[in-house]
Amino acid sequence: MQLFDTHCHIHEAWHSVNGPDATAGLWAKAGNPDPAAIIARARQANVHRMLCVGTTLPDSKLAVEFVQEHSECWATIGLHPHEAKEYAGDAPKLAEFAALVGRPKLVGIGECGLDYFYEHSGKADQEKILRFQIELALRHDKPMVFHVRDAFRDFWKVFDSYNGIRGVIHSFSATRTDLDEVLARGLFVGLNGIMTFTKNGEQLAAAKAVPIDRLLLETDAPFLTPAPYRGTICEPKHIRVTAEFLATLRGEPITLLAESTTKNARALFGI
Repeated sequence: MQLFDTHCHIHEAWHSVNGPDATAGLWAKAGNPDPAAIIARARQANVHRMLCVGTTLPDSKLAVEFVQEHSECWATIGLHPHEAKEYAGDAPKLAEFAALVGRPKLVGIGECGLDYFYEHSGKADQEKILRFQIELALRHDKPMVFHVRDAFRDFWKVFDSYNGIRGVIHSFSATRTDLDEVLARGLFVGLNGIMTFTKNGEQLAAAKAVPIDRLLLETDAPFLTPAPYRGTICEPKHIRVTAEFLATLRGEPITLLAESTTKNARALFGI
């Protein structure tokens, strides 16, 4: 049995980016574990492939550099909606970001999208940076990793103004109505540890309803540690816990869930 963690940030356990960074802070809280040890623990839990997801220009550079030295890992580059205000008016930074496309083992664009829950960046800046990354992905035929929180209505307006977008809605935790919109557009659905501790019946019902050929597994490590390990730092090894929970929830053999989600991930990201 082989599992694929399609969304983690273990590259920041290797080197932290400059400035305050919540991801690096969590790895520091965990004692700055050696990424080689993180990967070894993942393999022991049958997690053989990991996708390191960028969220800023420096972080994306770091992800690309990291995966060159770790055979189990691949990278995406992204500008998170929280950071949109930093890039919306900075053409040189956007050009530097776009120049990363084509690097070895770079298999997608994102994490990008819209986040109206925090709205650390204004809506106009978020949309501008989302469109920039969609257009970059379409030019280079790359799949996308989308972050959408409390913003599906505006997200679909942007998404539907383009043709040919491939990708996944990362950390899906919405309703069946939102799921139907995702599936209607041919996107994949990324589920993580949230499903193991949510008390929201609608979220669990949606997780049960995801067709197995549209499902991806992820951790978002070091965030969103699944139950019963809440209070510890999340690692890719924890994908096994989430997979076991979902297999029980959905009434599917764990081997079928692992095989199908790994196949889906490899097909989407060309790995």
